[in-house]
Amino acid sequence: MAWSTRELAELAGTTARAVRHYHDVGLLAEPERCGNGYKRYGVHHLVRTLRIKRLADLGFSLTQIAELGDADQHPREALRDLDAQLTRTLERVRRTRVEVREILNLCAPTDFPPALAATIAEAGLSAAGRSLLVVVSRVLGPRVVAALVGTLQEHPPDPATVAFDQLPADADEPTREHLADRLLSRGAAVRAGVPELWDAVTGSTAAARTVREAARDLYNPAQLDVLCRIGRRLRSGPEPDPERRRPGAAPSAGPGPSGRGGRDEPPVQVIGSAASRVLRPATPRPGASERVADRADRYRARRPVDRVP
Repeated sequence: MAWSTRELAELAGTTARAVRHYHDVGLLAEPERCGNGYKRYGVHHLVRTLRIKRLADLGFSLTQIAELGDADQHPREALRDLDAQLTRTLERVRRTRVEVREILNLCAPTDFPPALAATIAEAGLSAAGRSLLVVVSRVLGPRVVAALVGTLQEHPPDPATVAFDQLPADADEPTREHLADRLLSRGAAVRAGVPELWDAVTGSTAAARTVREAARDLYNPAQLDVLCRIGRRLRSGPEPDPERRRPGAAPSAGPGPSGRGGRDEPPVQVIGSAASRVLRPATPRPGASERVADRADRYRARRPVDRVP
């Protein structure tokens, strides 16, 4: 009995291309050729092709099949190794299926493990915040992310966080300053609750550089400036009063710069650069009103008098 390549492939339940590949990798010996140059396969070729396909269907790679050779009809050790590998594969598939079902049940995003993803969804983070958490989970691990989310849950989103998420890139200086004051307590809570994150973002490690680069990609210049202000204040001293620097805020009833209480204290104004700020009372300079009035009189005196015809 002799078969062509196509006939052999049909009998073995494979393709002519697969049979040719078996020849190329040395799994199947080349048959003799007829006078017309066509290959003619015999029974031993069919048996070998069936064995190759059967082992491949069981999960053996072509390299493993080549190592088994053709003599051993019952490769016990190889089968035991394959059984162990399949057991591990089944366990991995089982865990994956459980996770997929949990994601479906929780309607959770797929960026994080299901339980953590559901918690993150409840934290009310912005899209940029969630993206930054993805990066943090990669470089610092899910444990740090879980601690961060737990801390944020204790400080739910408020108007200040909404204002930060909506802060335009061209926000003015007083707005940035005031927003940094409003968010400082939240930053202090994160620093205390997740010291690993604080150490990472303020250090010089590859993880710190990755997190900072991610923040630069996700936030606009004004938002980054607010974050830098918060970081400087956390490093330098106690938390300030958010009402003190609010643009247009009324003076507080507490002690002012001179130590006196009540609303008679003059408002404070912010002067200086972004790196160094000084607070001083906006007290009028002596004689300012008199000088302004005198200049106005001189200006009117120089104007030509309109004459009525």
